[in-house]
Amino acid sequence: MSTNGVPASPTVHAGWAEEAVATHAGAEHLRSEEQVLERIERARRRRPRVREERITLAHGAGGKATHTLIDAVFVEAFRNPVLEQLEDGASLDVGGARLAFTTDSYVVSPLFFPGGDIGDLAVNGTVNDLAMCGARPLHLSAGFILEEGFPVADLRRIAESMARAAAAAGVQIVTGDTKVVPRGKADGCFITTAGVGVLDRPLALSAAAVQPGDAVIVSGPLGDHGITIMLARGELDIEADLVSDTAPLHELTAGLLDAGGDGVRVLRDATRGGVATILNEIATSSQVAVVVDEAWVPVREVVTGASELLGIDPLYVACEGRLVAVVDASRVDAVMAALRAHPLGDGAAVIGHVADDPPGLVLLRTAFGGTRIVDMLVGDPLPRIC
Repeated sequence: MSTNGVPASPTVHAGWAEEAVATHAGAEHLRSEEQVLERIERARRRRPRVREERITLAHGAGGKATHTLIDAVFVEAFRNPVLEQLEDGASLDVGGARLAFTTDSYVVSPLFFPGGDIGDLAVNGTVNDLAMCGARPLHLSAGFILEEGFPVADLRRIAESMARAAAAAGVQIVTGDTKVVPRGKADGCFITTAGVGVLDRPLALSAAAVQPGDAVIVSGPLGDHGITIMLARGELDIEADLVSDTAPLHELTAGLLDAGGDGVRVLRDATRGGVATILNEIATSSQVAVVVDEAWVPVREVVTGASELLGIDPLYVACEGRLVAVVDASRVDAVMAALRAHPLGDGAAVIGHVADDPPGLVLLRTAFGGTRIVDMLVGDPLPRIC
C-alpha cells in the first residue's frame, strides 16, 4: 500500500491498525455498556411481582427481594399517596399539626452484643426513623413476641435497656402489647416499636427531591453494627475491639437541618442493606445517578478486614447509628461543620455526588481507577442484624 506513490511505513501502517482496533474495541465497549444499562432500565420498569410461592429469608433482608415484596404485596394492597412515598416514616397533617409516624420490628441474633442489645436497638431505630423524617421524636409503643421458656431475667434486662435508651433520647414508651408463642415458634424475643414525632420545620424531605450537583454525605464509618453482630455470633475467628454503632440520631439530625435548611434533600439511616441500598433507593426515586468515590468512604480497618473474609462490600453492611444525607452543594460546608461538631458525626465524610446520567443507577469509582455499578442486592449476606 502506498500514499502518493511513496511506500507506506510498516510502523505507521501498524499504528493505524492498532488505532482502528482500539477505536472498534472502544465502540464495542460503549455499545455493550449501553445495552447493559438498557436491560437494567427495562427490568426496573416491569411491574413488581413476587415469583416465589413462599416467603424466604431474602424477603426480609432489605435488598431487591424485600423491595419487590413491599411493592407487589403491601403497596399494592394498601395503596395511598402517603405510603407510596416509601420514606422511613409517614408525614401527616393532623388537626393543624404536622406529625411523623413510623414503625419497625427487631429480630436481631444474638439479643445481646457488644455496644447494645435488642432493647436499645428497638428504641434507637424508631427514634432514628422519625429523625430521618425531620421530626422531633415524642412517644413510642412497644410490642413483644416472647417464646415460651424465655428467661424472665433476660426480658427484664431488655426492658431496662429500652428504658435507658428512651430516657437518653427524650421519648416515652407510652403503650404496648405482649404475646407468648409456644417453644420453638420464635427465637426468644422479637420487638416491634412504633413512634410519633412532631415536624417543627417547614421542610419536605424526600428521596424524590434529589438533584444533579447535590453532595452525598455519611455521618461516620460504615458497617460497625453488622460486623459486630457477626463477630458476636462467633462465626469468624477474629478478635476485635469493635462495638455496634447503635445510637439515637435526632440531635445530630436537628443540628444538620438547622445548618442545611431547605438545602437538605433527604435523610436516611443506613440499616438493612447498608448505604448501597439507600443510595439505590434515592437514585431510583429521583431518576438520577449517584456517583460514589471509594477512597472517600470511611470504613474502619477491622470492618474492611472482616468484610474481605466474608467476601462482601462494606457499603452493604448495616449501620444503626449512621445517616446518609443528600444536600445542595452550596450547603455542604455548613452541614459538615454541624455534623462534626456532634460526637456522633465527628467522622462525617462527603462520599460522592449526584449526576444526571445514567438515571436510576449508583456508580462507584474504585480505588483502581475504574467504575462499576453498585446495584441493590437480592438478599443480604448478614441476616438477622436489626
